[in-house]
Amino acid sequence: MDSARLLPLVVAVPLLGAAVLVAAGRRLPRLVSDLLGCAFAAATAVAALLVLVRAGHAGPGAYPVEWVGGWRPVGGSGVGIVLVGDPLGAGLAALVSLLVVAVLIYSWRYFEEPPRRHTGSFPALILVFQAGMCGFALTGDLFNAFVFFELMGVAAYALTGFRVEEPKPLQGALAFGVVNSLGGYATLLGITLLYARTGELGFAQIGRKLDAGGPDGLVLAAFVLVTTGLLVKAAAVPFHFWLPDAHAVAPTPVCMLLSGVMVELGVYGVARVYWTVFAGPGGLGHPAFTRALLVLGVLTALLGAAMCWQQRHLKRLLAFSTVAHTGLFLIGVAVLTPEGVSGTALYVLGHAGVKAALFACVGVLLDRYATVDEHELFGRARELPVVGVLFAVGGLALCGLPPFGSGLGKAVAEEAAGHTAGWLPALYVLVSAVTGGAVLRAGLRIFAGAGRRPREQEGEPETTGEEEPETGRRLGRIPVPLVAVPAALLAASLAVGAVPAVASAMGRAGALFTDTGGYRRTGLGARAAAAPALPPPHWQPTGILLGLLSTALAIALATLAVRRPARDGTAALLAPVRRLQSGHIGDYVAWLVAGTALLTVLTVPGIR
Repeated sequence: MDSARLLPLVVAVPLLGAAVLVAAGRRLPRLVSDLLGCAFAAATAVAALLVLVRAGHAGPGAYPVEWVGGWRPVGGSGVGIVLVGDPLGAGLAALVSLLVVAVLIYSWRYFEEPPRRHTGSFPALILVFQAGMCGFALTGDLFNAFVFFELMGVAAYALTGFRVEEPKPLQGALAFGVVNSLGGYATLLGITLLYARTGELGFAQIGRKLDAGGPDGLVLAAFVLVTTGLLVKAAAVPFHFWLPDAHAVAPTPVCMLLSGVMVELGVYGVARVYWTVFAGPGGLGHPAFTRALLVLGVLTALLGAAMCWQQRHLKRLLAFSTVAHTGLFLIGVAVLTPEGVSGTALYVLGHAGVKAALFACVGVLLDRYATVDEHELFGRARELPVVGVLFAVGGLALCGLPPFGSGLGKAVAEEAAGHTAGWLPALYVLVSAVTGGAVLRAGLRIFAGAGRRPREQEGEPETTGEEEPETGRRLGRIPVPLVAVPAALLAASLAVGAVPAVASAMGRAGALFTDTGGYRRTGLGARAAAAPALPPPHWQPTGILLGLLSTALAIALATLAVRRPARDGTAALLAPVRRLQSGHIGDYVAWLVAGTALLTVLTVPGIR
């Protein structure tokens, strides 16, 4: 089959699977329902991988494009839905699908659905979530990007509050839904402005029409509004407040998807919209875009790392780690080079496996001990040495330890960022060390009982301590999938950094992604030109040394923290910042408005 014909299947198959599970769920045993969910997710993963492989081996610039329903552009203008299988978009769709398969296997016959639910409602929602994320990664149309944006959002809200009988999941899902919906409305308003200016909705068509004129206030407003919605999804500061609240209450399999890939799709959306729509002479100047993303990226990385270190609730700890790494991803995109994009793509790929594996380990703790509080778990998990090893390996990989894929992506991205500002590699090292060190500190206390038992300190962040096992009762023997899935995810992250073919593919994908003219020609129905040939990302001595340095710093921080917990006075210092995470939706909306204003101020000089 022509690989272009597979593109609609990547979206349609999980939607079909969700429909089947909803229609027949009441009549199906739980085992059959779980097997069907895994089968539809795996079929989607196969289709996405075929698109990715064929896109990677196609001739120069000839990646698959499918005009759904045969509505091809006429005279350069189009009204149909277009799906574009460029290597980076197809790679993200494949990553989404493989992670969904891992999540469904992890929750197979273990995750207890509330009794009033129809059997199969959880895998059905997961499949809808998968369809939204895959469609967002593959679409070549701005309006349909919004549609898929909302589809993945609605599924994520429902999954976060899946246990609607309990108040905390409902509250977390409500904050998640309100803030992300407002971000979606901002994006839709920006799309409306672009359509009023150009009469087009396709990425390529909008970019071509904007370049026929000059940049002005309307272009700036459209860029700010569209980007605001995407940054909300990416959980960039100050749009990030919904993320820790949602992670604290969402089921563990859902957290694996939220942090593993959904947040990263927001970063991808920012990069995609800029390169295809606003990167030309009629859009936003490169210096303004770089300045805006660098400021937001640095703020996100530093605040996320500081808050990560202060958490004792393990899900919140990992959620703030995701916020911090989102800042590093934004910095990698901000440098506007193929090397920066390729390194960030590798970083995202390695980070997805590591973060999902860490959440999977936390899920085991929750179901064994009915808590995810670092202090309450002190020394109790000595009886789980395998889980402890996986948790420690995940923490080391989060630091950027070679040869993990997260380490290679960090090394390539920080080298590219260093050409923009010489101090940025130090930021990568610091953030990786603090976030990885927080994970290692928790692992030493929980799985080894290292150091002194932590005492309650004034100004320390609160933790709920009211979690319930997701298995309905506390686990005695740990089921094999709960250990096999995180082990496989960590092995996959290791392969990303150790197999040169993966880095080579990411290098070519980054070059194609930043080739604005090639994407536009493809989107207009013409054959794209060859992308510039670049050396593939690879390990270099500087990157290896910086990866080892961040790992050594993380180990040192973790060791110091467990030996002298009473001397850690940063909790009181960060108390004013922590109070911003109030849980009140009105506060989060106010920060969304403030973030939109900040983005506007940072991009105003881009109107030349």
